Amino acid sequence: MITLTLLHPLQPVAIQSWTFHDEPSIKIGRATNNEVVLYSAVVSRHHVEIKKSTGNEWEVVNIGSNGTYIDGKRIEQTKAVDGMIFRLASSGPKILIKIEAESDRESPGSAGEQSRTRRQPKGSKDTLIS
Repeated sequence: MITLTLLHPLQPVAIQSWTFHDEPSIKIGRATNNEVVLYSAVVSRHHVEIKKSTGNEWEVVNIGSNGTYIDGKRIEQTKAVDGMIFRLASSGPKILIKIEAESDRESPGSAGEQSRTRRQPKGSKDTLIS
């Protein structure tokens, strides 16, 4: 399971989270056909892809024109690490990655969950970032 959390630009506060259970690939960008849609002038239509590689390992792949940054350094592709924060464009939204092995989850009633669960504010699919 992987959870992506949009962080407040100035404070260490979560704005919105998306949790995915069985997705092999998660795309983030402005276009509505992404799994995570963020409206910001610096975010590309298809900006970054988080792909499952092997087991419970993931990788972050830049596919946008304004770049993806980790610790202020532009990356093209890198292994995703639990607790990693990446930024879309040098001044864009920040996303926190939390990776949890399915075997680590022991919640009652989880057997009937959908393959993808998005936790979002009610009535909201997209997020506007200024």
